[in-house]
Amino acid sequence: MANLTLSIDDDLLQRAREAALRERTSVNALVHEYLMRCVDARQRRHEALDTLDALAARTASRSASAWTCDDANQR
Repeated sequence: MANLTLSIDDDLLQRAREAALRERTSVNALVHEYLMRCVDARQRRHEALDTLDALAARTASRSASAWTCDDANQR
């Protein structure tokens, strides 16, 4: 497992330590959990966009002209 050095302000570190104490865990575990959720959410979002792009590429329907914001808001 790799080590990572972070620079954060003192107030944030203190609040993270307090949160870790309340949850009976460590600041390291809080950061690990946060990064895992962040990376997983981004991966799911990219996969969903890839799926949408693939679906759009397969569809035969096309718009005759580009829509403007006003067009979209009229609906």
